[in-house]
Amino acid sequence: MSASTENRGVVYKGAGKVAVESIAYPELAIGNRKCDHGVILKVVTTNICGSDQHMVRGRTTAEEGLVLGHEITGIVVECGRDVEFIQQGDLVSVPFNIACGRCRSCKEGKTGICLNVNPARPGAAYGYVDMGGWVGGQAEYVMVPYADFNLLKFPDADQAMEKIRDLTLLSDIFPTGFHGCVTAGVGPGSTVYIAGAGPVGLAAAVSAQLLGAACVIVGDMIEDRLVQARSFGCETIDLTQDGDMADKIEAILGEREVDAFVDCVGFEAHACGCNHGKEAPATVLNSAMSLTRAGGQIGIPGLYVTEDPGAVDDAAKQGALSMRFGLGWAKSHSFHTGQCPVMKYHRPLMQAILFDKVKIADAVNVEVITLDQAPNGYAEFDGGAAKKYVIDPHCSVTA
Repeated sequence: MSASTENRGVVYKGAGKVAVESIAYPELAIGNRKCDHGVILKVVTTNICGSDQHMVRGRTTAEEGLVLGHEITGIVVECGRDVEFIQQGDLVSVPFNIACGRCRSCKEGKTGICLNVNPARPGAAYGYVDMGGWVGGQAEYVMVPYADFNLLKFPDADQAMEKIRDLTLLSDIFPTGFHGCVTAGVGPGSTVYIAGAGPVGLAAAVSAQLLGAACVIVGDMIEDRLVQARSFGCETIDLTQDGDMADKIEAILGEREVDAFVDCVGFEAHACGCNHGKEAPATVLNSAMSLTRAGGQIGIPGLYVTEDPGAVDDAAKQGALSMRFGLGWAKSHSFHTGQCPVMKYHRPLMQAILFDKVKIADAVNVEVITLDQAPNGYAEFDGGAAKKYVIDPHCSVTA
């Protein structure tokens, strides 16, 4: 057992506010029930995600006091009685999906919609609103249930620490971006449009290249993020500029449509061109149907919610968006939504990192910060910084 009984974490304090506070040291328990299948981790890295930012902006029903963080990599310091294959000292990646491994969804590989870990709905995650009440991992220590099923052990801890800036992204955004491309049908020779050049969008762009895409186009409204996309060979479109999107696609491809479209923006989307400061929550989905070829596929890893208190209209507050769905039907489009089932992808993507087939940390511009710097990291990320902030609670990466 770890000798430590102290813990600190990043806590949501209301719209626009987070703070680093003392929190309870984790126990191997779920409520009043022992969690003999769980482990306690000493967190090595834990990342700030755009999904966290939605909550911090006050765009969800998250309550004050929530400990944030669902992107976790750590060292096992304590194992429950029933943990057989994970051991103390193992360095592991934690999928942001919490999955039991026993239900119908988990047995089908759909770990993003586990039926047993959230009383409210299928699927759970650490430190996230309506996702089961699990304590988040932007902390010094965190408890992970169903450890044998959930955790990905790195085969060589020393090698993993050398590549930890890349491997930390296996908990969410690299598999999520990859999943968006897979479900959009990206393959060798594909032409791909990625909506959004935040960390997930950039991870999707790298994933499209890894899958063999011939041309990857990334659209965003922040020039620094477009520069980041161009740094590893993407074409870009500045969405603050007026003009027809099909014309802009044609100027790059010689064709007015792409084979595959990946929505990495989600429900806080803004209109393009001269109206780019105005929210238009269905604009990316409608663009997807306009710009994707007949018979093409649309992957939607971008987050959409059932409740958005800050939405522009009453319908959007309930997650009801005005989509031109008839166009998608007429073009025989396929749409794929929902959480990425991280375990479907994290081992092969780990191998791609370890064997130097991809430089995901460079692509998303990882910046390592301390736990105390987390509130500033949130503020800079909210301002559009072209970075992926990775929190290092014990200074084990910077050391």
